[in-house]
Amino acid sequence: MSIEILILFAIIIFFASIVHATIGFGLLMIATPLIALFTDIQTAIIYLLIPTLLINIASIYNGEKIFLVIKKFLPLAILTTIGTGIGTQILIQFPSEVFKLLLAFVIFFYLFSEKLNINYSWINKKPKSSLVTFGLGAGLLSGLTNVMAPFLIIYSLESKHSKNELIQLSNLCFLFGKFIQIAIFYTNGALIYDDMINSSLMLPIVFIAFLIGVKIKDKIDADNYKRIIKYLLIIIASSLIIQSLV
Repeated sequence: MSIEILILFAIIIFFASIVHATIGFGLLMIATPLIALFTDIQTAIIYLLIPTLLINIASIYNGEKIFLVIKKFLPLAILTTIGTGIGTQILIQFPSEVFKLLLAFVIFFYLFSEKLNINYSWINKKPKSSLVTFGLGAGLLSGLTNVMAPFLIIYSLESKHSKNELIQLSNLCFLFGKFIQIAIFYTNGALIYDDMINSSLMLPIVFIAFLIGVKIKDKIDADNYKRIIKYLLIIIASSLIIQSLV
């Protein structure tokens, strides 16, 4: 991979990491589709493996002690890990541009889910079945597209979790999922040394961006900030669709 592309990826990861630090998630939601515009979904996921581990751990520690978070949300994390493993295996066996379309659909679903007026009241009525459904569903989605936030946000809001709990559970689920992805990519020969080196080179960038994001998160207009991110995601998802169909 050329140095120009690596610099471009670094800029994308830097920006996405700042977003993640300010709202608690967003690295993969923004960076995956942007990087996928220049490569395929599998490569985008691999290049984001190591940076994701760092920012997930930092986000969990920034909110509460990691052992308390694991104890609280371990069942959900285990289910998403299983789903991530299944999705990753499918991604490796069936590489296709279809996954770019799926990612674009997931982004649009996330952006407009509130306007769809879907009834999720059964989540509270059937907590065990909803835990399994959303846990496995979020993991499967993550394995295929590197994005599970839509499922986790819906589940967390309907389960009456606080904003801080949403941030903690989403980062914990992604953290567990990254470990299983690394194992599956490695055992299938999809994870090569150069990829891991290039991914690891992004760690200082993520660290600096995270510190910047933490410092500015209380100094920005949250509504305008979220509005800008929303428009950016619309542009990215639209670009993925156009690229896949042309």
